[in-house]
Amino acid sequence: MIKLNFKKNISAFIMLISLVVIAAVFSILSDGIFFYPRNIAMLARQTTIVAIMAIGMMFVIVAGHIDLSVGQMMGFAGTVAAVLQVWYKWDTAPAIIAALFVGILGGVWHGYWVAYRKIPAFIATLGGMLIFQGAKIGLGKSMSIAPMNESFAKLGQAYIPAYIGWIIGSIAVIAMIISVIMNRRSKIKFNFQTVPVGVDIAKTIGITLVIFVAVWYLNRYQGIPMPVMIMLVLALIFSFVAKKTILGRNIFALGGNFEAATLSGIKTKMNTVIVFVISSGLAAAAGIILTARLNAATPAAGDGKELDAIAACVIGGTSMTGGVGSIPAVIVGALVMAALDNGMSLINLETYWQYIVKGLVLTFAVWADTMSKSRSE
Repeated sequence: MIKLNFKKNISAFIMLISLVVIAAVFSILSDGIFFYPRNIAMLARQTTIVAIMAIGMMFVIVAGHIDLSVGQMMGFAGTVAAVLQVWYKWDTAPAIIAALFVGILGGVWHGYWVAYRKIPAFIATLGGMLIFQGAKIGLGKSMSIAPMNESFAKLGQAYIPAYIGWIIGSIAVIAMIISVIMNRRSKIKFNFQTVPVGVDIAKTIGITLVIFVAVWYLNRYQGIPMPVMIMLVLALIFSFVAKKTILGRNIFALGGNFEAATLSGIKTKMNTVIVFVISSGLAAAAGIILTARLNAATPAAGDGKELDAIAACVIGGTSMTGGVGSIPAVIVGALVMAALDNGMSLINLETYWQYIVKGLVLTFAVWADTMSKSRSE
């Protein structure tokens, strides 16, 4: 039983081992700076940008498509928020709503062309990438726009006080324990196969240790960064959507077997539009947080970030052929990509080498996904 469970989760074990290796290597090369509390806090904030985009990207890939526009949508939405705040003196809430609305419109645009005009998602979103890049540069007049309102900047720069961090961590552990118990009881009630009790206990203890160590380590600096809390809330919401709603099951069905999904009465066109709206909307949210963290919108914001989002999904076990994906795993994949960026910056690796390394990581991640798929078949 344990052996079977290990095989089922082999990609998760490989991903975690890779993360440990990356952290160890960069810690050695940076003379321990990688594990400084300040750098860990910075790494956590960097992870949120990629993770939020990757959550949306996961829905698109699971449905059997791809979205190449998320990086430029992120930059464009951030520029919209900055222009409204700095040049037109909008308050924080209206500026955020406007930026998110831009993201939703972008998703509707892509979904329409893919679902109703049968344009391949690769081409439709490639066109969207160029459109949003041009709009970003034109709207911002090729200049950095700053500073943002203090309330806006807090979204990317504020920290949760230490005692609140411990409360949140404790609530997360209690919720996890309740979830494990309820899930186990449900499987037993309906005669589904369950793992040994010891495996569930060991997994629960391991995750509990990770949560409390993370809270303790972040509190050694200034506390849990606000962007991390936003990311966790979004992850919980969309994990619920993916696992517990009809919409989530329909999206997984689209990528698993499109013809079967169509014949079973699933509204494939509408669901296709929805996955692009989720992807583009979350890219806009990531752009808002990035702009808040930098306290400015820049012409280069979002450039190349679509590759990080795709790589985070694939590293996290999302199958490029559709039908398979997990938000917690995608977040760990985002952490891997952020750790690579952070570590390579710490050791002052030349920029061109950073692109080469990330390209190799993406290539090998897709290769591993392909090999895993062929073996399972």
